[in-house]
Amino acid sequence: METLKVSTKSNPNSVAGAMAGAVRQAGGVEVQVVGAGALNQAIKAVAIARGYVAPAGIDLVCVPTFADIVIDGERRTAIRLSIEDRSRAASPPVSADGDGHAAMPAATVPFTN
Repeated sequence: METLKVSTKSNPNSVAGAMAGAVRQAGGVEVQVVGAGALNQAIKAVAIARGYVAPAGIDLVCVPTFADIVIDGERRTAIRLSIEDRSRAASPPVSADGDGHAAMPAATVPFTN
């Protein structure tokens, strides 16, 4: 799956076009961001991309996860957004993905009063 790296300076319309193209071609795309500004641009792009692909019957969903990455020799925590067509999206894995953050569906989280 293709990975798009989005920064604070990324144009949401351009990112949305790349997202829409990747989803149409491959069924999904991953978006990697570091920082609040980059996440803001990426989320705006997801909203715009939904409008681009909706006429074709594609309903985009966004699944966020954490990832530990290295930038210029420094460890950082990134957010990865998995963007897929809802009809093709698989359930996220319940096991940890190697970065210490486990993806766990809300239905399996124990809740007590």
